[in-house]
Amino acid sequence: MPGDLHEVRRLVHQAAEWLTRSKNTDQWAKPWPTREARDQRLLAGIRHKRTWIVWDDGVPAATVTIATRPEPEVWSQPDPECNLSEPAVYAHRLITARDYAGRALGAELIDWAGLRGQRLYGAKWIRIDVWTSNTALHAYYQERKFKRCGSCPDPRYPSGALFQKPVAAIRKPCFPQFTEHPVTPEAAANFSQAAC
Repeated sequence: MPGDLHEVRRLVHQAAEWLTRSKNTDQWAKPWPTREARDQRLLAGIRHKRTWIVWDDGVPAATVTIATRPEPEVWSQPDPECNLSEPAVYAHRLITARDYAGRALGAELIDWAGLRGQRLYGAKWIRIDVWTSNTALHAYYQERKFKRCGSCPDPRYPSGALFQKPVAAIRKPCFPQFTEHPVTPEAAANFSQAAC
């Protein structure tokens, strides 16, 4: 809901502070290109029902924004093995609140986004643009079986490292940490059919 903008913005600020202090990266430290433009993107994601929040008894535990199409300026020159004509999920602003860190909630949320795209429109890929200078985050996604598939051609764009992973490589969790709300019969069936 548009009223959740404050919570999403708070998660971004909390993540930026932690990344600067603990991971020695400037990711999200300076809103790009301006605070107003960043906040407009956050609000647009919420209004267009592309931003999801994992709630734990009213506390926002994590968030991700997902889209069905790439940002043209970011994905204009991917590597040849990255076929943009194939259906994909594009994930943005995956953030786990610090109180929920270490539980693999972010990993489950990114997998959920891929499986949701596969279920709703046959997505074959989950793709993400990662902060260019955050090489530790690049390594994290590579550990999660994402492969580097290019760079944003605009060197000023801060999140220009492009990664993708086939949705077929994602396994449903045996004991999911969250479910979609409202829980549709289709969503419940998808989680209950997990190969444990």
